[in-house]
Amino acid sequence: MTGTYAPRAAVQARPAAGSAVLDVVVPVYNEETDLGPCVRRLHAHLTAHFPYPFRITVADNASVDGTPAVARALADELPGVGVLRLDEKGRGRALRAAWSASPAPVLAYMDVDLSTDLAALLPLVAPLISGHSDLAIGTRLARASRVVRGAKREVISRGYNLLLRGALAARFSDAQCGFKAIRADVAAELLPLVRDTGWFFDTELLVLAQRAGLRIHEVPVDWVDDPDSRVDIVATALADLRGIGRLGRALVTGALPLAQLRAQLGRGPLPAPPAQVPIGLPRQLARFAAVGVASTLAYLLLFLLARGPLGAQPANLLALLLTAVANTAANRRLTFGVTGRRHAGRHHLQGLLAFALGLALTSGSLAALHATTTPNRALELTVLVTANLAATALRFLLLRLAMHHRP
Repeated sequence: MTGTYAPRAAVQARPAAGSAVLDVVVPVYNEETDLGPCVRRLHAHLTAHFPYPFRITVADNASVDGTPAVARALADELPGVGVLRLDEKGRGRALRAAWSASPAPVLAYMDVDLSTDLAALLPLVAPLISGHSDLAIGTRLARASRVVRGAKREVISRGYNLLLRGALAARFSDAQCGFKAIRADVAAELLPLVRDTGWFFDTELLVLAQRAGLRIHEVPVDWVDDPDSRVDIVATALADLRGIGRLGRALVTGALPLAQLRAQLGRGPLPAPPAQVPIGLPRQLARFAAVGVASTLAYLLLFLLARGPLGAQPANLLALLLTAVANTAANRRLTFGVTGRRHAGRHHLQGLLAFALGLALTSGSLAALHATTTPNRALELTVLVTANLAATALRFLLLRLAMHHRP
């Protein structure tokens, strides 16, 4: 691996007078009752706890009640509060318009009900200001999160995120939490590619960011469900399913310029490590151990099945040979991340070398055991397990040497 890792530049810590570092967008539709308390509480929190200049933008999604008047009154009352009026509904449409028009280098949004504890706002945007991350999301599904909501919404939320993992290979944990932030330079590149104008907007944006190789920061949040939420769960779920299908087709057909995005926005490769430093050793050991446990169980089962008709040594040879081939294939794919047929023959030959050494070790252990005593089946299995553990350690070293440069 060659190249130098170039982190994204940090946001200027001392911007020009009057320019905001953070723009928090609050998309609303017919929220004349909740809008005032929400914006005042948010403004007070930012004034007291946020160390940089900020602004709050109320993005009105074509409300037909008194929301526009409330928004204008708030803009007159509170410094740094602005209003954006849209002629069409759609949360995604509102966020696209507000973020595209904002001069702030870091953009965020939150739901008007303020279900998320505002103490998580600074941890949400700090990695974006520092240049460490490109997007940030609040997650209600982390172990450190504290969530109060009904069983119905809990099941729907977890089911939706599991669906995203299966259908779109999403690696972020909570696509629907109304508490997210993005760097403006990243938004400028991604927003033109996001087609959804409603509730699927967040998911589409996150999937594109992930596929572009951007870093998505997750913040565990405290979240209390709003019992007066006006989200139509059935309509939103159907729209999300249509969005998943549309986005999935675009990813499969190559309709999205992901390679260009990765080249333009993705992080550069890490510098090559010193030759003596293993790559990804802890993760490889964990996966190798899991494959090893499965192989050992399969080996013992095959040995017990063949022990009676074949005898101890032939049964050991057969069980070890079959599991050695399967073990090499599994470790090649799962532990060392090697796919395709390239070097497959060489890797299996090296696996067979490890097999021969393992055979010598286990067969020698069996021979020594039978030469000194007449063991029962339990003692025989104990000796074999111990010998196999030693053979497994040797196998890992040999395979890792062969595939050392694979991440």
